[in-house]
Amino acid sequence: MSATSLVLFAARGADAGNFHLQLFAFPPPFIDAAPKSSVPAITRIFSDVHYGDRASRVVRLAQLRPLLDHVDGLILNGDTLDTRTGPKPARTAALRAEALDFFAREVPAVTLLTGNHDADISPHHFLDLADGRVVALHGDVLFDSIVPWGHDAPLVARLIAAELATLPPDTLHRLDQRFAVWRRIAGRIPQRHQSETHGLKYYVRLALDVGWPPLRALQVLRAWREEPRRAGEFLRRHRPAAKVLLVGHTHRPAILRPPGTSAVVVNTGSFCPPLGGFAADVSASQVVVRRVVRRRDEFRLGETIAEIPLADR
Repeated sequence: MSATSLVLFAARGADAGNFHLQLFAFPPPFIDAAPKSSVPAITRIFSDVHYGDRASRVVRLAQLRPLLDHVDGLILNGDTLDTRTGPKPARTAALRAEALDFFAREVPAVTLLTGNHDADISPHHFLDLADGRVVALHGDVLFDSIVPWGHDAPLVARLIAAELATLPPDTLHRLDQRFAVWRRIAGRIPQRHQSETHGLKYYVRLALDVGWPPLRALQVLRAWREEPRRAGEFLRRHRPAAKVLLVGHTHRPAILRPPGTSAVVVNTGSFCPPLGGFAADVSASQVVVRRVVRRRDEFRLGETIAEIPLADR
């Protein structure tokens, strides 16, 4: 979700430890049937490219080619671009066609998972890998207002609550139902600053969308602080056997240890400043997380951040 870009400079390095947070609780476990994927030799995952948004550092998709070299499979974990309704539908359609064509040509096997900006990009909202030991999803489904720091958060929270109230009680907490509701609501929220192509106008609109009121930076910090707890509750509820949860959405690259579970949460960040992102390589035996760096106007793998074994100890 690109709305954090302006306020993150103020938030970076700040102490969020004094926030009083409410635990994101689910009822007892319900295991959904889910799409499962056998893992090719190397399946690379990253998220939040936000192609076509001026906040993204990806101006040309060709800049991503070094990240796609020697990759057998690629999972784009949401917000690859913005496909929502906007004032320039022809531009949106062109960006979508360009992205789909590019990745299909560059990588033998590509799976696009939906995010809150591209809720209609694919029928796939989450994916189980490595015999269920790894699960990938964009991450907005962890939050009851999708983007709790966003301008539209109060409206989104009301719309989601209204839709959930119409569901039969026995399906209310099923993962497929949750994604269906979140994606319908996300698709109803139009593009805001993301659709602006004029430089000065874009940054003015960005400032109004995500920088005002100034307390919005605290909402970003609160979301970061809540993310491990919410992810842990999600895993215990929906994927108790998973060892790794791969998400994006908050634009904060991080390795997180949710309370109450031995699983690891990897947030791959984004291709927007200021924090950048990670790429995660999934194999049958481990998940290797590396920093994504920009060199000579191309994006490449940098230092290794973590190697997470998938075998039972």
